[in-house]
Amino acid sequence: MFTDIAVLYAVYPAWFAGSVFVIALMVGSFLNVVIYRLPIMMEREWRAQIEELSAAIPPSTTISRAPASAPAAPRATPNADRFTLATPRSACPACKTPIKPIHNVPVLSWLALRGRCAACRAPISARYPAVELATGLLSAWIAWHFGFGAAACCAVAVTWALIALTGIDIDHQLLPDSITLPLLWAGLLAAVAIGPVPGMALPVSPKDAIIGAAAGYLSLWAVFHAFRLLTGKEGMGYGDFKLFAALGAWMGWKILPVVILLAAGAGACLGILMIVFRGRDRAAPMPFGPYLAAAGWLAMLYGQQLVDGYLHLSGLRH
Repeated sequence: MFTDIAVLYAVYPAWFAGSVFVIALMVGSFLNVVIYRLPIMMEREWRAQIEELSAAIPPSTTISRAPASAPAAPRATPNADRFTLATPRSACPACKTPIKPIHNVPVLSWLALRGRCAACRAPISARYPAVELATGLLSAWIAWHFGFGAAACCAVAVTWALIALTGIDIDHQLLPDSITLPLLWAGLLAAVAIGPVPGMALPVSPKDAIIGAAAGYLSLWAVFHAFRLLTGKEGMGYGDFKLFAALGAWMGWKILPVVILLAAGAGACLGILMIVFRGRDRAAPMPFGPYLAAAGWLAMLYGQQLVDGYLHLSGLRH
């Protein structure tokens, strides 16, 4: 049966793209949960660790007091109210009514309810169907571009991770290790287990993956420390290093200049537009992860075409 499905998808790419679109819509619903819950889970874990460390300090130990204006961290009670990606059930933020399965169908439920809770009619953010639809469309695009095979499966998985990281970084300016590091290791393992696929951007050879991961991390690490020495400020977070390393592990070191140029250019342009038209504070931090994710996704599909186009426009290649 699997052979028949594989032949169908290989012969009819539209069927493959359509199937991926439907599956990705459901994955997009899960990514909404990850984007919302994972930062809360991380904060609870940090607070629990702080409480454990505080309890381990002997009473006679002298501890310098925090400034009076600094609020004390609330006690973490991880066992009293279990909070994971699976529990408790998703509920309306306004009335706390659990969401029924029929009201949790990606995109369609939001449209049927006209963007409002079925119980209290409170508005539901359009971001939820937007993430679901973006996950479906981008995944289907990947499936159509790569065709049925290992490269498409890898690219779709990378796409899902990049969407989750983008949402979390926009909300919290945080790129969790629980996503970036598995993404990095998966790229290295795919290079060993699958190896380079002719004509595809990923996976790459083990040598290119290892060099790409190291080059991705060390390049931004060097920029970070150089910027801090020159300005006394931190220009980016360590999560950006790990995300860039993960992109290098999946696509090799040769594509990294394209990714960083696209990300830096898009970030600079958008930052200027926000300052000019929205009066954004120039000193306010801006997450860099979404630009790296978008640039990495574009390079995954059109990296070689972008390089060829730049060389042609610059006159370096005729």
